[in-house]
Amino acid sequence: MSGRIPREWLVLESLENEQHDRCLDLFQRPDGSFGFEAFRRDVEDRGVWTPVSYFSGGRYDDRDAALAAARLVVGWLWPSAET
Repeated sequence: MSGRIPREWLVLESLENEQHDRCLDLFQRPDGSFGFEAFRRDVEDRGVWTPVSYFSGGRYDDRDAALAAARLVVGWLWPSAET
């Protein structure tokens, strides 16, 4: 898990692309807000998931709103991730 997703945040779902080298985590914070973070995994990094942006700071009212926001900024996600 990335340092951008603290342990007290609950990861609800991890979505990967077909190549298994990109991932999106949807999470819920203890305050009830939701968010997401995008990651990549490369051979050069020994397969470790590395955050690709600073999306985890966004706050959304529910999981669906977080996923909708992710689809706007994470190119590989749309339309492959189903709700």
